[in-house]
Amino acid sequence: MCELFGFSSKKKFPINEYLKEFYSHSDEHPHGWGLVRLEGNEAFIEKEPVKASESTYLKERLKAPIESRNVFAHIRYATIGNVDYRNCHPYTRKDSTGRRWTQVHNGTIFDYGQLDSYFKLQEGDTDSERILMYLVDKINGKMEELGRKPKARECFSLLDGIISDMAKGNKLNMMLYDGEYMYIHTNYKNSLYYLEKDGSVLFSTQPLSTENWKPVPFTTLLVYCDGKLVFTGTNHGNEYIDNEENLKLIYQAFSNL
Repeated sequence: MCELFGFSSKKKFPINEYLKEFYSHSDEHPHGWGLVRLEGNEAFIEKEPVKASESTYLKERLKAPIESRNVFAHIRYATIGNVDYRNCHPYTRKDSTGRRWTQVHNGTIFDYGQLDSYFKLQEGDTDSERILMYLVDKINGKMEELGRKPKARECFSLLDGIISDMAKGNKLNMMLYDGEYMYIHTNYKNSLYYLEKDGSVLFSTQPLSTENWKPVPFTTLLVYCDGKLVFTGTNHGNEYIDNEENLKLIYQAFSNL
């Protein structure tokens, strides 16, 4: 299982200590690391297909302050897709208006036929990349339907329905940013926590300090802006629970990497 980190705030302040603790978990997630500073419509991505704790680049990078109002980080445990740069998170993609969407994902899509058409179009091999391609295409479709750029609540309503449906039978912990709003979702128990601090909010697969981290509300899409919760989606109830068949599929996929 990969691990995710997210940060949303009205003001910039250094988050290096949280990131250092996050990347220290890479012994159990050795197949790549990623970091992205999200500045409006720009995504400044840094990533490598190597264990974070063994990356000379990352070690040096974390010596300088990491300051941004919105940040994602990722450490990868490969289940779908080979260990190479193309399969490291984050992923980013622009919609037809030029708005940039950036995503990190933890989980596995076992059965969601709507993603199948992207196998031949994606750059890498991961189901995570296919999710982002699909979501951006659906946003483009909504724009064509409306004849204009969807408003924030319209985008939220569309994604709330899609993610609720995609979560059926699939492990779907993900974070998504559209240049203004940060979308957060988990449907796997005890696998995503949040910390509210100094007008900001941090998210992580595991608590990163002794502070008051709390479980992220479950099976519900949440949307944040400037560190504040602005939209809460439907509690769709599509919890992912490991079962023997899915664990076998993951093992088979991993053994073929």
